[in-house]
Amino acid sequence: MKTKKIFTVSQINAYLKRMFASDYLLNRILMKGEVSNVKYHSSGHIYFSLKDESSSIACVMFAGDRREGLTFRMENGQSILVAGRIGLYERDGTYQLYAKEIELAGNGALYAEFERLKQKLYEEGLFDHDKKKEIPSHPAKVGIVTAPTGAAVQDIMQIARRRNPYVQLYLYPAKVQGEGAAASIARGIRILDGKGLDTIIIGRGGGSMEDLWAFNEEIVARAIFEADTPIISGTGHETDTTIADYAADLRAPTPSAACELAIPDIFVTLERLSQYEKRLYFLMEGKLARQKEKIRFYRKNLFYLHPENRLMDYKMTHARLYERLEKAMDDKISGYRHAFLLKAQRLQDLSPLNRLVGGYGYVTKNQEPVTTIEKVDVGDTVNVRLFDGSFDAVIHKRREEPDGKE
Repeated sequence: MKTKKIFTVSQINAYLKRMFASDYLLNRILMKGEVSNVKYHSSGHIYFSLKDESSSIACVMFAGDRREGLTFRMENGQSILVAGRIGLYERDGTYQLYAKEIELAGNGALYAEFERLKQKLYEEGLFDHDKKKEIPSHPAKVGIVTAPTGAAVQDIMQIARRRNPYVQLYLYPAKVQGEGAAASIARGIRILDGKGLDTIIIGRGGGSMEDLWAFNEEIVARAIFEADTPIISGTGHETDTTIADYAADLRAPTPSAACELAIPDIFVTLERLSQYEKRLYFLMEGKLARQKEKIRFYRKNLFYLHPENRLMDYKMTHARLYERLEKAMDDKISGYRHAFLLKAQRLQDLSPLNRLVGGYGYVTKNQEPVTTIEKVDVGDTVNVRLFDGSFDAVIHKRREEPDGKE
């Protein structure tokens, strides 16, 4: 090996670092790519890779640069724009992009703006469910804010005619894409809101996020919130969601679905009414039959409870009670009569007069019975009572009988 100047690794890395630092292009560079391998370090630094279809470059954003240079949280797969410088990391001998500012590129930037506005309006209460207005179930007049040409308005008109040809449609031909579209939509909402309509439909057919951006503008969201008329938003395809969908009183996945939500199928309603009529007739027939049965029952009870019938029952009862009372009184009187006769016969048997029959008499002196000879003297007048009368007698002679014998 010929003698040559020998360099150390540190010398070469330092030399290359000075080369990177002296290159004007590498010190003020703007790169676009897809985020991968993103890592938020506990120190506050962010490490990630920026790649395209065939290459990648290591990147770092220091904690001090995050405060001013990053307004969203990076995630793998995002398309971003990175402003910074490319330099060499001497220790490892690798170069990397030192990011100063990072923002979302393309749809990513729009999505970030979408999230920012959605959060702002949410905090202001524009999406509160308790402030949503109820959609009328049977509207007579429905407004439409959309482009005057295109599939959306044609689909809405066809569905409206099919579901209820009696509903009157009011179209405000709004610009739904490009410059001035948001102002046109908001103006259409305000004009139709002053027409005394039942419901307003806003929307358009599908498209990219840029195509649908007019429905993500703050002016449209505030016009929806301030309207007195209930509003249904049907914007884009089923997977598309706009700020107008959040602010509206009801969200539909498509304009056609919005029309179906706003206008009920009158033929289904008529069929339902027919079923209600049949059921009502059936219920009325059943109720009439039950009422007739009740009338028959009441009439029967009325016959039994009629005052005349009750009076007849009372008369019959009175007659039976009178007969029972009369018989009881006759029986009682017969009993008393029999007892009286028995007692009269006994009294008759015990009467002193009965003893006077057969020559006996009852002698009294001065109305006092003469029970012994000692109670009279010669010359006394006594009364002698016989069974059939009495007479007075004067005592002429008194004779005493020993032991009461003659």
